[in-house]
Amino acid sequence: MRGKFVTFEGPEGSGKTSVLKAISSELQQRGNQEYILTREPGGNRISEAIRNIILDTRLTEMDARTEALLYAAARRQHLVESVFPALSKGKLVLCDRFVDSSVVYQGAGRGLGEQEILQMNQFATEGLIPDVTFYFDLLPEVGLTRINEHRQNEINRLDQESLAFHNKVHEAYLELAKENPTRIILIDATQTLKKVIDQTIEQLKTKLPDFFN
Repeated sequence: MRGKFVTFEGPEGSGKTSVLKAISSELQQRGNQEYILTREPGGNRISEAIRNIILDTRLTEMDARTEALLYAAARRQHLVESVFPALSKGKLVLCDRFVDSSVVYQGAGRGLGEQEILQMNQFATEGLIPDVTFYFDLLPEVGLTRINEHRQNEINRLDQESLAFHNKVHEAYLELAKENPTRIILIDATQTLKKVIDQTIEQLKTKLPDFFN
């Protein structure tokens, strides 16, 4: 793979999607067309269809293992159709969520086991690991308040989980960051959005100068 794979992680309401949009705008201003902006679950027709099932607020009876398998299935199709082809062409791939999300949400939050979820996703991804991961850290209660105040029309099934669930996710994210200090860059998401964006872009300039300088 000649390209670079950068993923963006964080709890609900952490602002990572807004940061991604700002980075995309920065790349466009620089005239860089050698990148794709994508998300998980989603990114193509099949994966987006699976996303709609996973996040449907009406499907409260969904089994935790079913949920985990659906995420892995969407991820596989996303990689095959979108990520692998872009990387093989030497492009920069900016992805909103990846395997780390499954590890913390289904592994820790749902109690299915972080190693079990990781192993399942290694099969789905053929062992693909991001070159860089940004984790936007925010206390769950702050993120959920942001969603309730600014994203009422976008609340999904996971947003409706208990604070205890989101606390488990947050703790698991922090542990992942400690275990992977060379890959995961922790950004304080309590700062202003501008500061978060500026810090992220500065890190990208350092880590991936071929794309950002």
